[in-house]
Amino acid sequence: MAEAVSTRPAFQNLVLLTGRLLLAWIFVHEGVFLVVNFEAASATMAKAGIPAFALILTIVFQLSTGIAIAVGWQTRLGAAALGLFCLTTAVLFHTNFASRNELLHFEKDLAISGGMWVLMLCGAGGWSVDNIRRAERSA
Repeated sequence: MAEAVSTRPAFQNLVLLTGRLLLAWIFVHEGVFLVVNFEAASATMAKAGIPAFALILTIVFQLSTGIAIAVGWQTRLGAAALGLFCLTTAVLFHTNFASRNELLHFEKDLAISGGMWVLMLCGAGGWSVDNIRRAERSA
């Protein structure tokens, strides 16, 4: 295996890995939850006028981008996509600010979106598939 090309100190790589795993967890967990509870999720989405195929696309999107960010593959692209996804989710689904719960979800989605955009700019770090692939290309 080629030597990693990351010049970041180990602590920075550890923080980036931990951040990636924490950010990815919510999407992987939600994707699995939607698969396990597909009928209930589909009924809830139908009440909002969202067709079942959109739920399937959402599940595939959340699982694939969540896993990609966790392992650090195509991290910048995945983080940008999830950042936009969270912003869109906040604006479309969590705008009843009279409800404290809805306001909290709105703010949470904005915060996750911001975290994703920081990850998009910083990249995955040295402990990632992206870095291993970069090292192999430069070898």
